[in-house]
Amino acid sequence: MRVLVVGAGATGGYFGARLAEAGRDVTFLVRPARAEKLATTGLVLESPVGHFQLPAPQTVTARELAAGQGGAFDLVLFSCKAYDLDSAIADVAPAIGPGTAILPVLNGMRHLDALDLVYGADRVLGGSCAIVATLGPSGEIRQMNPLHTLTYGERSGGRSARVDAIEILMQGVTFQPRLSECMVLEMWEKWSFLATLAGSTCLMRATIGDIVAAPGGLPFIEALMEECRAIAESAGYAPRPSALDNTRKTLTAAGSAFTASMLRDIEGGARIEADHIVGDLIARASDAVAHPMLDRVYTHLKAYENRRARETTARS
Repeated sequence: MRVLVVGAGATGGYFGARLAEAGRDVTFLVRPARAEKLATTGLVLESPVGHFQLPAPQTVTARELAAGQGGAFDLVLFSCKAYDLDSAIADVAPAIGPGTAILPVLNGMRHLDALDLVYGADRVLGGSCAIVATLGPSGEIRQMNPLHTLTYGERSGGRSARVDAIEILMQGVTFQPRLSECMVLEMWEKWSFLATLAGSTCLMRATIGDIVAAPGGLPFIEALMEECRAIAESAGYAPRPSALDNTRKTLTAAGSAFTASMLRDIEGGARIEADHIVGDLIARASDAVAHPMLDRVYTHLKAYENRRARETTARS
């Protein structure tokens, strides 16, 4: 099975490198500068579960794909940020053949609408990943803790020949792969968790532990969590009790240093996925579901985006 990984950043680079480590046929779709860098230094993973260097990763650029190089792939792994999705879809188009399966591991649901519109819903699987990783100053991928799962499955549920083939592809890899037979529900559960985490830590500019220790902090997190849960339920994907228990334990733990990656992006002045993670969740709420906490979070995130855009324009 030929695999095309869209991007070689912290997420795609990590899972793609681990697949290559297991001997799989992996190509990374990257920009020319990243391709040149990887050709010189290789793809380097610094990880608590084992360091790894892929000396000469296979890469291809959008221009090369458009020129017919690379051909069609069996599996395309979308691991880009939501704000890069439209350009990634256009870049990948020449690599999509009649039998290509598309596996996005973005958060939320909005990306499925965009991919379905271009490729058809029958091509697009459900997927999610859990990893805490970042790019170092030299382009190396630094995994911050041992968590590294990749979940995939048919959006209609059950199994199929293509997800069984992906399960075979995943055998022997260092990370933790998992085939889910209720993939869309799991995506909604993760979305509810992430929106609560990002909403609380970004709005308060603090860790979960800091918020819980503050007056009104615990009720705030619990109210935000309930809004996210209610929206998921109104969409037909009520989180299971086990998922709710895990969310509550994780996001109300005293002394926790947990924050969302979105907060780290804000603190670094980077782009964020406000519309994809929070705005789209609000848009999917039924009229019967109130969401004042999420509304406040969304206003905050959009104000940050507006300020960032204004300051970027002023510097240019």
